[in-house]
Amino acid sequence: MSSSPFPDTAPVAGPQVGDGRNLDSILRIPVLVQVVLGSATMPVANLMKLGRGAIVPLDHRVGEPVDVMVNGRVIARGEIVIVEEDNSRFGVSLTEVVGPADSDQNG
Repeated sequence: MSSSPFPDTAPVAGPQVGDGRNLDSILRIPVLVQVVLGSATMPVANLMKLGRGAIVPLDHRVGEPVDVMVNGRVIARGEIVIVEEDNSRFGVSLTEVVGPADSDQNG
């Protein structure tokens, strides 16, 4: 006799989402993907002095990988690349995909 509170159900090996129609709905949900070039911390007084042309130094250096985040969690790291011939758009080339244990520590 099963100890499951749901009668006539068998244990499931992994996560399943119905017959596929529900999975298609989930796969169409948009998520915000952000690429973090770096960050900076400064007092409000210094922030108020910033004007056009001011440079805010970031904590990342040229050549260091950038963080790729989804919903506030780091999911990958990569390098910035130019994606269009006219040099007007940037993208990120993934160099590392972060596992679930790694993203819990970083997110």
